Amino acid sequence: MDHTPVYPREVVKRALELSSTALILVHNHPSGDPTPSSADIRMTQDIQAIAKPLGIALHDHIIVGRHGHASFKGLKLI
Repeated sequence: MDHTPVYPREVVKRALELSSTALILVHNHPSGDPTPSSADIRMTQDIQAIAKPLGIALHDHIIVGRHGHASFKGLKLI
């Protein structure tokens, strides 16, 4: 398996169900390389665009790999 689909509307729907005011997204890259892919970046931007007007902040998106981790906030991607 080289990807698992994430639907931004489902992420935000769950945040609303839990009355969340903020999100921190976390997932792993089984390849070991935590570098965000273009699909990771696009999906994160989509979630942020849907969540923001609803009052839900996206604090960070962290990718964990065998060789460390990557933070979208640290990389200034959000």
